[in-house]
Amino acid sequence: MEALALERKAGQNRELRERLMELKKERNAIILAHYYQRDEIQEVADFRGDSFLLAQKAAQTDADVIVFCGVHFMGESAKILAPNKTVLIPDERAGCPMADMVNVDGLRKLKAQHPNAKVVTYINSSAEVKSETDICCTSSNAVKVIQSIDSDEIIWVPDKNLGHYVQQHTDKKLIIWEGYCNTHDMLTVKDVIEMKAKYPNSKFVVHPECRPEVVAMGDFVGSTTAIIDYCKKSDCKEFIVGTEDGTGYQLRLDSPHKTFHFATKYLVCPNMKVNNLKKLVKCLETMKPQIYVPPVVADKARKSLERMLQVQ
Repeated sequence: MEALALERKAGQNRELRERLMELKKERNAIILAHYYQRDEIQEVADFRGDSFLLAQKAAQTDADVIVFCGVHFMGESAKILAPNKTVLIPDERAGCPMADMVNVDGLRKLKAQHPNAKVVTYINSSAEVKSETDICCTSSNAVKVIQSIDSDEIIWVPDKNLGHYVQQHTDKKLIIWEGYCNTHDMLTVKDVIEMKAKYPNSKFVVHPECRPEVVAMGDFVGSTTAIIDYCKKSDCKEFIVGTEDGTGYQLRLDSPHKTFHFATKYLVCPNMKVNNLKKLVKCLETMKPQIYVPPVVADKARKSLERMLQVQ
């Protein structure tokens, strides 16, 4: 029975992929997929990447339609950087709890309390919050962005764990918002100790969105892309991975002869996983749901994203 179900699923996926190819051509569409998406979506994407790479691709594409397979704030960033394109997201319920932990009113109050501070906002945030921001960053360029700013005082929004990591790499004073990523924050020291005991020859690679005490245990600390690159180039054959489990697709693709153990079974972002191949095809058929950002918000938010893309 199980074999039959798997065969049927494989047949359905083949049909969906064929339909997707037709629709992409018809709509002149490009598919961007975050590394945390399901394997079936990463397989059909034109570009797989982290928030930074996908923001770059959205800004550069000559496609008419961008299908952003990620969470809502990523689709918003694509729409802000490519205002004349149609931006679709397979399921608009794909939100981000961390992005929801910061609001414009709270940020404005903090700015009033620290009038000399510049605001650096993690890309994992809403368009409205970006519009109140001097410059955005991702986990791959956060330290560079901080160093590029002509202010010794920084309001850092919204991820306190990434903020703590960045603070260790700069002399500037960070005023850190109390947000965090639900998924990365679940990983504990106990989990890592258990995994290291189980797989003593493994290196532990960890994302800076994890708790500071977990990050301190890492053999390598970096963004999703940095983790993938490190594992690809490393002589080590076995890794304990401290980031979202969708990253396994690219890790296995790049390093088929290496072994990857995710540090806990809870490293799964439920919001990233609401997208699937069926919804991806449907959104291109119906051209819904579309991402809309009010022009007055988009114009202000665009400056903070463009500044980020200029930091080398």
